[in-house]
Amino acid sequence: MDARTPTCRHILETSARKTPPDHALHLRLADTRVTVRSNSAELLQDLDGHYREFPGDGGEADILVTVMETGPLSPDLPFAPWTGEDDAAKEEFADLPDGRIVRKRRTGLLLVFGPAGHFVLGPCRRHLDQVINAINARFADRQFRAGAALFHAAAVCLGESAVAVAGFAGAGKSTLALEVMRQGASFVSNDRLLVGPDPGSGPGGLIVTGIPRMPRVNPGTLLHNDRLGALLTEEERAAYAGLPPRVLWSLERKYDIPIRDCFGPGRFRLRAGLAALVVLCWRPGGGEARAAWTDIASRPDLLPAFMKDRGVIFEEGPRRAEAADYLSLLGRCPVLVLDGGVDFGHAAAVCLDVLGASSPEKSPEGRV
Repeated sequence: MDARTPTCRHILETSARKTPPDHALHLRLADTRVTVRSNSAELLQDLDGHYREFPGDGGEADILVTVMETGPLSPDLPFAPWTGEDDAAKEEFADLPDGRIVRKRRTGLLLVFGPAGHFVLGPCRRHLDQVINAINARFADRQFRAGAALFHAAAVCLGESAVAVAGFAGAGKSTLALEVMRQGASFVSNDRLLVGPDPGSGPGGLIVTGIPRMPRVNPGTLLHNDRLGALLTEEERAAYAGLPPRVLWSLERKYDIPIRDCFGPGRFRLRAGLAALVVLCWRPGGGEARAAWTDIASRPDLLPAFMKDRGVIFEEGPRRAEAADYLSLLGRCPVLVLDGGVDFGHAAAVCLDVLGASSPEKSPEGRV
């Protein structure tokens, strides 16, 4: 290799050599042991607060991520902009002989991953969400290598069975998931879901793996779910309650939902078998809510509701989602379409019925 060829290893040596990563946090995400090392004990405390439902078990790490607290970084590399699904490029990346470097333009964080190792460098405590996303991306990469696909979907589970909830933007995926939780289910994932073959369930069986991020919802969800009401001040509650329903439905103001605080410990699980995919096609004022079973081969028009491209923070990205991959993966998966008018109570009851249908001989039509 030419001595002048930049490498991830060289960037790491020049950017993260001042203080050693003497502190460690151990996590267990589904079947994956993750160790996060850092030069900042305070940063690991922040991360421990986020991942508190997933403590490590002392086993050898499957994934090692080193997170170094430094100033903003801007190495002299041939970065290419990445716009993804947004109009403005928030990231730029460079593929080097020993891995990829992604630079977050607004924050100056560097994500390094590949043969040289997995690192996050920069003002990490100030931008904890981006650090969490980087750790979760390495976890997701492991699921992709096992055959999983990325879905734009939420998921909840009861016992070992899960339903994935998809829908076009603003359909209420997270709201429905939290309503099902209010009635006893556990949380799996909020907006991104990994769906792959389940080797333990026979041909066509699928397993869902969640991304360990807390759900983010709009005010209407908080207003109508009694487990979440404490997240609103009295002034906020009064203001939102006074809005016309259509205005409240369309209001974009995100609140993070601390699952443990609102629902109790042990209600955030990252893995379960997929019983059905629920697709929300309803709309406000659409009349009576309707539920109909189908399969994805009969309704390929539903694919855009949950297909998701992989961005540059993944090892196999950027990669466009291909309809053929999802059609093949979901070939035997029951698909439940909810259309007509919006009715979260009815939809939650249907989801719970699906989750509680323990007999494998019971037809999907008999579950509604």
